[in-house]
Order: sequence, then structure tokens, then C-alpha cells
Amino acid sequence: MSADPVTTPDARVRIPREIWVLIASAFVIALGFGLITPVLPQFAQSFGVGATASSVVVSAFAFFRLLFAPAGGRLIARLGERPVYLAGLVIVAVSTGATAFAQTYWQLLVFRGLGGIGSVMFTVSAVALIVRLAPPSIRARVSSVYASAFLIGGVGGPVVGGLLGGLGLRVPFLVYAVALLAAATIVFVFLKDTSLRPKEGAPVLPVMTVRDGWRDSAYRAAVGSAFANGWGNFGVRNAILPLFAAAVIVDRSLDQATRETHQSLVAGAALAAFAAGNAIGLTVAGRTSDAVGRKPYIVGGLLVSGVFTAATGLATSLPMLIAFSVAAGLGSGALNPAQQASLADVVGRERNGGPALAAFQMAQDTGAIIGPVIAGTLVDHGSFGLAFVVTGVITLAAALPWLRARETHPVRRVTVA
Repeated sequence: MSADPVTTPDARVRIPREIWVLIASAFVIALGFGLITPVLPQFAQSFGVGATASSVVVSAFAFFRLLFAPAGGRLIARLGERPVYLAGLVIVAVSTGATAFAQTYWQLLVFRGLGGIGSVMFTVSAVALIVRLAPPSIRARVSSVYASAFLIGGVGGPVVGGLLGGLGLRVPFLVYAVALLAAATIVFVFLKDTSLRPKEGAPVLPVMTVRDGWRDSAYRAAVGSAFANGWGNFGVRNAILPLFAAAVIVDRSLDQATRETHQSLVAGAALAAFAAGNAIGLTVAGRTSDAVGRKPYIVGGLLVSGVFTAATGLATSLPMLIAFSVAAGLGSGALNPAQQASLADVVGRERNGGPALAAFQMAQDTGAIIGPVIAGTLVDHGSFGLAFVVTGVITLAAALPWLRARETHPVRRVTVA
């Protein structure tokens, strides 16, 4: 398989203003999302449901993302990236605001789930905007800065959300809705008249289908690790960790009001610790995987994430929970940039990888749907420890296909050969 031509990074090339707008918006979105993560499972349980039902609320968001992904792609092709991006932000803002006023569990489930439609709209639009706007010589730098904005917001959001949870479980949802509207305003004002449709007469790239990708061992392995990553780090961690903190870490002798405040703070601290570890792992892997290769970071990240996710259920104190969360975050952070780079290697610059990349994203969303439901069931009929162990084993199993998969990085492949 031919390698893409190497593009030499150029420090003199500046990141376009339009991309800085998207980066600022990404920070606001991530910060707001982090606000509701520590309190969402507790908010669901306030309607008198168990761990399984509260986990379904987390899965519903990913389910609607998965369901609407094909239609979202068609909307972008018809309307353009910017209108779809703005519409997606507004949909999630309205959904989140409605969630704050939910009076029953079923209202909560529907309102939160519908937000997944807007989420996939602005997520796919943002990726398309960055791909089109980023100069080829600084694409890696742009991706790193954009990811860092999400991570910084992801670190701060759970901490602030935990504090806001002490004011009431509905407050973080209202704040997040306002944050999304602020992000939409930023994009609307500063990204006017940005048209990214292909120029008339531009050459049409051949499409890389899922069948084409499936012939590549690296693509098959990536789909498996995406499923496991969605299951563990996007699904189970957000759905079960706050409940685990509330049931095991927080002192049960406290009065209800104080206990709810402590639950939000502990859950927020654990999720922020995971995000901090994720930021460190992503920074290291993002800077060095071009020299070392993709597979070492992918396999190592899956192993570290799997081991410490399985160990999370053994935590009996907040320091232990934070330590395990940081370590699991390091593994996840090492995995993600190398996995994304490997996918880019597989697709290359001379093909339109839309269908193959969409299938990868759908695998991750599928894991995020199934994982919380099964983990919640294991908690209700077993224990938190069992739920975390099963999740860790699935993450570890995803490393096996990568052991046999090819190294996709062209420089590393030539060196090894």
C-alpha cells in the first residue's frame, strides 16, 4: 500500500482564524458537557430508578447519535457545514434546557436522548470544517490544539459541575444550555460566510467503502478498539463512576443534602482526574507516535486503560479512585491520537474515507450505547466491581487484534523492514 507524501511541518504557518473560532467553541462545549457528567446518573436516580435505568439515560444520547449519523452527513452535503453546526448546537441547548425541567424519568430519557441528534450534527460538521480549513503542513498541530481545547474543558467541567451539583441537580443542565448558546453565538458571529463546499470542477476523490477498509488488518483492529473505547471510556465511565462514588466513596452517615453535595464533588473529582490523565497521554502520544509508530501507543493504551478500569471497583477511598482514574486516563489518552493517526494512514489523502470513517465512529457509539446498559445490569444484579472488571476485560481484549495488525506509519514501517 502506497504511503502518503510526507508534509514537513512549518512553524511559520499560522492556524487560520476560522479554526481558532472552532477551538474556542470546542472549549465551551467540553466545559459545559463536563458540568452535567457528574450529576446526570444521580439526577436519573432521583426519579426512583436503579443503576440500569440511569445508565440507559447515558446510552440514549449515544443511541440518537448513532441513529442520526447518516442523515447528518446528508444534511452537511446539502446545506453546508456551518448551518448544520449551528443547528446542532441549538438542538443540544434546547434539549439540555428541557432536561433541567424534566418531571419524570421518561421525560428525562427523551429530552436527553434527543440531544444526541444535535451532537452528531455539530461533531461531524466540526471535523469537516477543520479538515477543509487546516493547511496541510500544520494539520497535526491543528488537531492537537483542537483536542487540547476539549481536554482542558473536560478537566474543568466535572469540577465545576460537582460544585454546581451542590446547588441542585438541575442547575448544571441550565448552565450547559447557556454555554451551548454562547458557543453557537461565537460561531455565528465569527464564522460568517465561510463556505466549504468543493469548488465546481474539482476532482472527485474515489470513495473508500467499509468493505475496502475491512481488507486492512489495521482498520479491522481500529473498529474493535473504537467499540471498546466507546464502551468503557465514553459509556460506562460516565454512567457508572458517579454512582460508584455515591455508593462506595461518600460517607453514608451524612444527611441527605450534605451527601448529595459530596457525591457530586467526588464524582466530579474522579472524572476530572481521568480527563487530566487523558490530557497527559494524548500530549505525549500526539508528539511522539510519528517517531515510535502507532501500534505501541495503541496496544499500550488499551492495556493500561483496561487494567486500571478493571481495578476501579477496588477503590475504597477518594485518593485511590483518583489514582486509578488518572492511570486509566493516561491509557485512553495514549490510545486515541495514535488510533486516529492510524485511520488517517489507512485512508490516505487520495481517497474520500467518509463511509469507512463513519463506520468507525458508529462502532464507538455502539459501544457507548451497549456498555452502560450491561454495566448497569451488572451493578443491579451483581456489584460495581463486576461491572468494572467486565469493562476492563473488553478493553484488554481489543488489544489482541492490534498485535497482529500491520503498522500503518510509513516511516516506522520502512525502518522495521
